[in-house]
Amino acid sequence: MSGNKKLCTEIHKSTNVVYQSHHVSRNKRGQIVGTRSGFRGCTVWLTGLSGAGKTTIGFALEEYLVTHGIPCYSLDGDNIRQGLNKNLGFTSEDREENIRRIAEVAKLFADAGLVCITSFISPFAKDREKARKIHETSRLPFFEVFVDAPLDICESRDVKGLYKKARAGEIKGFTGIDSEYEKPESSELVLKTNLTSVNECIQQLVELLEERGIVPPAANEEVKELFVFENKLDLACAAAQVLPTLQITQLDLQWVQVLSEGWATPLSGFMREREFLQVLHFGTLLDGGVINLTIPIVLPVSTEDKERLVCCSAFSLVYSGRRVAILQNPEFYPHRKEERCARQWGTTCEKHPYIKMVMESGDWLVGGDLQVLERIRWNDGLDQYRLTPQELKQKFKDMNADAIFAFQLRNPVHNGHALLMQDTKRRLLERGYKRPVLLLHPLGGWTKDDDVPLDWRMKQHAAVLEEGVLDPQSTIVAIFPSPMMYAGPTEVQWHCRSRMIAGANFYIVGRDPAGMPHPVTKKDLYEPTHGGKVLSMAPGLTSVEIIPFRVAAYNKDKKCMDFYDTERHQSFDFISGTRMRQLARENKNPPDGFMAPKAWRVLTEYYSSLEKND
Repeated sequence: MSGNKKLCTEIHKSTNVVYQSHHVSRNKRGQIVGTRSGFRGCTVWLTGLSGAGKTTIGFALEEYLVTHGIPCYSLDGDNIRQGLNKNLGFTSEDREENIRRIAEVAKLFADAGLVCITSFISPFAKDREKARKIHETSRLPFFEVFVDAPLDICESRDVKGLYKKARAGEIKGFTGIDSEYEKPESSELVLKTNLTSVNECIQQLVELLEERGIVPPAANEEVKELFVFENKLDLACAAAQVLPTLQITQLDLQWVQVLSEGWATPLSGFMREREFLQVLHFGTLLDGGVINLTIPIVLPVSTEDKERLVCCSAFSLVYSGRRVAILQNPEFYPHRKEERCARQWGTTCEKHPYIKMVMESGDWLVGGDLQVLERIRWNDGLDQYRLTPQELKQKFKDMNADAIFAFQLRNPVHNGHALLMQDTKRRLLERGYKRPVLLLHPLGGWTKDDDVPLDWRMKQHAAVLEEGVLDPQSTIVAIFPSPMMYAGPTEVQWHCRSRMIAGANFYIVGRDPAGMPHPVTKKDLYEPTHGGKVLSMAPGLTSVEIIPFRVAAYNKDKKCMDFYDTERHQSFDFISGTRMRQLARENKNPPDGFMAPKAWRVLTEYYSSLEKND
């Protein structure tokens, strides 16, 4: 970074300029900028040596904030010198003017209600102090963040070879070599990038912004588990033994598991009427920002149980003779079943398997805060796959994942599904991600009778990985505990958001997600492409990017699953789920390349077992 280039024009002070006040106040601007109300304008000033990690951290923080509904913009040194400051060189005067201009621009961004992130070496303390004063004069928060890395580390990261040129004398005045970098003495935060990962740096920055009131705590999307703390467990268990009881079903217990593990964050238990109405009519929770939640998570009770418990401040939930949770501060309200079904499913047909269960359930709903006494275990040999959102996040961290793409499924994996997952990984690598990880996340709660049971599906998924169709080294197979509701575009938002809670930032949506044939007409209950379209427009899913479905079919020429090409329609064979099941029942093989052979054998073994049982 050298040059003797001077400012092209002499700077004159204008004497006929009067500052004009805005008609729109910052409070008013804060109401409409971003998806979370409140004025959040500020500047995060990243300073440090070239190669310390300022740009990497700046863009990562920008991505984090935007995906969490916080409007922001990152100003990078190299980018700015290609536009606004392209007429400046690297003399001390030009460097001072470079920082002054950036500070003024950052102030305007902050005044507009954005979090402005600046990534500049800004080596001189006096220039950084001027930048701070520019903001303080306008009563705007300014956070100086020292991105600190030893010089040898910065040199080792230098892909452009600038340090090498500076040491060879080809670049004069290069900061850290023959020009001093004045370390900040009282910055708001110091990030040691030689000791701390990018994700950990972002977490430290977010915590700083939370402490200073810029980022609301809800934006951090901490998983809200509902288990009783260990130091209070004995007291809670003792209380559960003497409280009145409510017998719950296996379906209810599955929802207790969903709530207790935090999949429905920020719910504190089964929905009260206010939450139920928000979800039913708006598809969101509204008390704390716009939080996507499209399916009612409710506990039906009979009139008899309601009358028995209505005056209780708490009661125990009992399943199979075991007290599993305490429901506190209960609120009973009518279970308007037909209205619920019409809104959630778009039909009230009682031959729909989940609607049938709703119609047969209690005439009242009870909401309240849950205290769950222990982790829900099913003791079916699969509990090790039932990872909570917190456990999944830790696994992603242990794998150093920089992108997590989730695939929800309730059926066996064929090579068309695998093609979607393989293609997503390829595209993520092309976008610059180094360690994308697949979350293969089969649904593990209730499913309709003719679906393949969970234990057989897990065997089939294991065979797919064993044959290398999916990469075992970059895939996590875990069980999602939610029941299946077959509610189409309404339910697919729930599937997506719950994976977002667990740390996924990409979600693959397939054809007719959460759909099924109409129980009477046998036609698609939902238009097959609507799930993906709705998901791409859904409010409150800003932390996850939707990977749209691409039609895959069996390519008869290539003898493999391939993305469908309309111009070669005759080359493709669309093998339906019905046809696949029929082949498996008859112990026949599908065309080569449709499914991994070992995985297909698992499927045929399952259907053979049905015949033996019959």
